[in-house]
Amino acid sequence: MQLTSLKDITTRYRHIFLAPHFDDVVYACGGTLGVQVSSGLRPLIITIFGGAPAPGLQLSPFAQQQYRQSGVSLAQGVGSLVAARRKEDAAVNDYLECDYLWLDNLDAAYRGNPPYYTKEADVIGGEVHPADQEIDKHLAQDLLALRNRLPDAAWYAPLGVGRHVDHQLVCSAADRLVQSNARVYFYEDFPYVYKARGALDARLQELGGAFEPMLVEVSEFLPARLTAADMYVTQIGPNFGSQEAMHRAIEDYTRSIRPVETVRLERYWTQR
Repeated sequence: MQLTSLKDITTRYRHIFLAPHFDDVVYACGGTLGVQVSSGLRPLIITIFGGAPAPGLQLSPFAQQQYRQSGVSLAQGVGSLVAARRKEDAAVNDYLECDYLWLDNLDAAYRGNPPYYTKEADVIGGEVHPADQEIDKHLAQDLLALRNRLPDAAWYAPLGVGRHVDHQLVCSAADRLVQSNARVYFYEDFPYVYKARGALDARLQELGGAFEPMLVEVSEFLPARLTAADMYVTQIGPNFGSQEAMHRAIEDYTRSIRPVETVRLERYWTQR
């Protein structure tokens, strides 16, 4: 079920996942979603940067490249890629039996005039633009207001492995939840945690807190995670190159957390 506003979020939601972009939670937590749904729960996924750019927006070459990589024609309008990704996300959440909400913040590639981020290195591994601190501020305020309404909810947020600027912003806002003593589980940003050796340790060191791992056994639900990932068709090429490579990456990483042939895990980090 699609929610239309933060006001729609009630105490029925005990597990709330914060996704910078449409695919992030499924890529990192798809097995955990399956575990929760099989237990009779109804997880909620909030996509933070789910907004569509205005029709007159002049796209940077970097933003235009995203259309080419995703196989979506810019001739259909500057909002066509977001429209395609929303359609994919709705189908994925229906398949997984999760509820979902899209917030209207723009993806990094669309922010700023002139654009704040003009190349991939600005977005992945870059620094958050000073003007984007307003997003951090307002998102934190919204999350804390939700925290006051839903004091028993568990929250799942990106750790920011790979330092994608949008992931950094969501991680920073989620840290305010930690400071309010909410239960926050930071997930490992996939595929960044898989592609960059040492990126996880670097991020944990950068954040500076004392983190403890929590493991979720997802072997039974790995096929569902793979199927859901397949449904984000526009993102397979840009993120993995091919469906086969994506499946191999997910299977390899979930096995590598604890190298036992029949065990697949997803890992979260909590602050002591």
